[in-house]
Amino acid sequence: MNRWIEDGWQKGRDAVVDELHAPEFVDHDASGRPPDREGFKSGIRELYAAFPDFEARIEDMLVDASRSEAVVRWTATGTHRGAYLGVPPTGRRIAFKGIEILRFEGGWIVERWGEWDGLALLGQLGAR
Repeated sequence: MNRWIEDGWQKGRDAVVDELHAPEFVDHDASGRPPDREGFKSGIRELYAAFPDFEARIEDMLVDASRSEAVVRWTATGTHRGAYLGVPPTGRRIAFKGIEILRFEGGWIVERWGEWDGLALLGQLGAR
């Protein structure tokens, strides 16, 4: 779990998806990206293209071994250097937060549910 956060969300290393996510991985995300490993990797690339200094911090992590699930509450910061969510670069420093729920099977991440405060982020970028 720590490696998922450290490599994927603290270093922007999208290769971690193929290393940790099952080939049949399903991302239950509302972004409109394909709900598979490639879609998830594109989300990491888009995030780091917009916020090259993106930094995520784990605030809480809970593991339920009986359900093979983990929950992570995180906060993140970054500087808006590239277009994101239709907003051109502003140079503004942002901070936002979210929660991830991951389900594991056979040592792989097989499902993800992610929720983050997109409205707060858009407000910080000056989108109306």
